Amino acid sequence: MRGNGVVIHLPGLFEEGEKAAKKGLENWRQRLRISDRAHLVFDLHQQLDGLQEKEKGKNSIGTTKKGIGPTYSSKASRSGLRVCDLVGNFETFSEKFKNLVRVSKRTFPDLDVNVEKELERYKDFAKQISPMVTDTIFLIHNAMESTAENTILVEGANATMLDIDFGTYPYVTSSNCSIGGVMTGLGIPACSIGEVYGVTKAYTTRVGDGAFPTELSNELGDTLQQRGREFGVTTKRKRRCGWMDTVLLTYTRMINGFTALAMTKLDILDVFEELKIGVSYQHNGKNLDSFPAHQDILKEVVVEYITMPGWKTCTEGIRSFDELPANAQAYIKKVEELIKCPIKWVGVGKSRESIITRF
Repeated sequence: MRGNGVVIHLPGLFEEGEKAAKKGLENWRQRLRISDRAHLVFDLHQQLDGLQEKEKGKNSIGTTKKGIGPTYSSKASRSGLRVCDLVGNFETFSEKFKNLVRVSKRTFPDLDVNVEKELERYKDFAKQISPMVTDTIFLIHNAMESTAENTILVEGANATMLDIDFGTYPYVTSSNCSIGGVMTGLGIPACSIGEVYGVTKAYTTRVGDGAFPTELSNELGDTLQQRGREFGVTTKRKRRCGWMDTVLLTYTRMINGFTALAMTKLDILDVFEELKIGVSYQHNGKNLDSFPAHQDILKEVVVEYITMPGWKTCTEGIRSFDELPANAQAYIKKVEELIKCPIKWVGVGKSRESIITRF
């Protein structure tokens, strides 16, 4: 299901759907439900994304150029178009689309949009998408109220540090990808949220620009990148890698209220003699009590580390926590202690079978 908080690029949606069908996903068109309140990403938004990045020059933030930011800008300025516009009166939709083009061209005159061709495309999309469109808020609440045992799993995209409000601004996405997105993006009340599970790697990564206090710009970082095959899913850029940062992880725990964490890619650390864990930040010789909001400060912090022994043993075939090397168990327990959150699952490989459930 796609809730009201997401933005949807219909050409990309159908392309992804067909790719999934070829890999065995059956009847995806009959199974997918899309909120009538979700905003549409047009190709012109993707053009705008590229033009904005080009205009910023060396100050660009390294977006995926998928049109996400410009679409949320259209949404916030109340000139965006929603799914309900597309499946409603098409003449009204056409006028709103033409207005969106006019508004966008005022800022970027070089924007090239074949309006009539786009409208023909979207007339076809309207027919294709119409059976999938519904009031997802009503759908979710019906599901929640149908039985006391009914459980709804909500999956968030991106990460807390890319959240528009809580992330490393301006190197963030344009929506709330922390726990708040459950309420604003789906219409689920806070009182209905049960378990909140976070996911962290056994080390820290970042794709794109922005401050990264525990980054390893050396052979150790290269080893993490190569062993972990760290590439951006969309951009294919190399992810920057560094030591586990429990200052950052504690900050995300505070925001989201994690009831438990999954720690993935523990096996990537199998080759290290020793491991470091970032436990506090200092700035101008003083310990910081909180995670800095300003990028300039975050770039200047000095990280205080603790050092723990590695285990120098392959963990990929291990399927229970007690069978992990003692030093690996100690590493996991130390992270738990520092962030004050239990680590319920530990990943030691790529397959589902390689997830160790502790409790």
